[in-house]
Amino acid sequence: MDKLHEECGVFGIWSDEAIDVAEDIYYGLVALQHRGQESAGIVVCDTKGPLGNVCIHKGMGLVSEIFDKDVMSGLRGNIGIGHVRYSTTGESRLENAQPVFLNYLKGTLALAHNGNITNADEIRSELIAQGATFHGTTDSEVIAYRIAMERMTAGSIEEAVIRVSKTLKGGYALLMVSPQKLVGVRDPLGLKPLCLGKRGKSFMLASESAAIVSAGGEYVRDIEPGEVITISESGVASDYTLKQEKHAHCIFEYIYFARQDSIMDGISVHTARIKGGAAMARRYPVEADVVTGVPESGIAAAVGFAEESGIPFKLAFHKNSYVGRTFIKPTKKERQSAVHMKLSLIEDVVKDKRIVLIDDSIVRGTTISNLINTMRKAGAKEVHVRISSPPFLYPCYYGTDVPDNSELIANQLSKEEICKFIGADSLEYMEVSDLHEMVGDLPLCKACFDNQYPV
Repeated sequence: MDKLHEECGVFGIWSDEAIDVAEDIYYGLVALQHRGQESAGIVVCDTKGPLGNVCIHKGMGLVSEIFDKDVMSGLRGNIGIGHVRYSTTGESRLENAQPVFLNYLKGTLALAHNGNITNADEIRSELIAQGATFHGTTDSEVIAYRIAMERMTAGSIEEAVIRVSKTLKGGYALLMVSPQKLVGVRDPLGLKPLCLGKRGKSFMLASESAAIVSAGGEYVRDIEPGEVITISESGVASDYTLKQEKHAHCIFEYIYFARQDSIMDGISVHTARIKGGAAMARRYPVEADVVTGVPESGIAAAVGFAEESGIPFKLAFHKNSYVGRTFIKPTKKERQSAVHMKLSLIEDVVKDKRIVLIDDSIVRGTTISNLINTMRKAGAKEVHVRISSPPFLYPCYYGTDVPDNSELIANQLSKEEICKFIGADSLEYMEVSDLHEMVGDLPLCKACFDNQYPV
């Protein structure tokens, strides 16, 4: 509803043991569920058995809804990839669920993709002219077809992947299974995250380190921007043909998207959010009695604000984790009811208090307006809002669901007008120049805030 959404999460595993890895992929996808709740899928194959022995299952909904015991028992293989999806390109329907699976003359290819390719339509037109037929509408299918076609003349799947990646514009983290190999690619700018993990004789690739830990693995390192990594019986090998000097990591991974227990490019997401809150306290202090945050990603920033300002931090909201996905409820009334069910106020925390309310962003302004109104009814004297990101002013083209400008409240109203609209006593946003307080000297993509696009 009033939040941005990531497009997808990816998880892959290759094991040198005769084990079924589908359960590991399941746990990895559950840990990545926050990155996409519309559909999910798993593809596995058995490198120890006959070539072409591939099992695949995809469905609409949450991971736990799609993969029951009967489905899991049929997914046999020691290598595989999985995907959770929230659509930013392509409709939300089963034909667009991933991984994409192709059976072509050179063998089989399964691909899972997080991100968005800005020149996908151009590539799709070229492929259609060459006779390709597409079943869905995603850029992920375009990438898979292009790789399959390049594989016809390339000496290896890695060579085909490198050839195709050279032509892609945008942000992407790709995982591919090609009978005997698990291949991962991170875009040269580093816009989309991807990391490597290990457990015994198994290697894992995932959007976030938290997924590796959830599958019983140990986080090893981040895949470098522009790195192509191949895991097979020959071991782990990397190619840096795509590597370049310019990087632009998505700042919103640290503000909101990623799980708090993840590490991205060597940076703790939880610590980054605390630092962001502290920067807000230094930049925009306020006299108040309590600091609180909107669960989940506003909590760490609120802790940082409280620690820096000396104002006590308290939890003012209880989050009901068992309420369904509010953003897909069919009517406005049902969506609003679900929001109230999901977040309930602990009234004695705010009664007769001056409150600093921290959230990670304001997109349309409806959710925080409702929360402030609830606080007022509970007896809050003042509500001062601090947002741990700058105002959203521009669209994202790299795989984040930022609404068009007409739906971005900061694009339509001034800060003073937004403050009045949401019913706050004061409102301040994180300054763009303060974002590096969160992540140090990590090169950032901040295009949705400053209109400076890296591609």
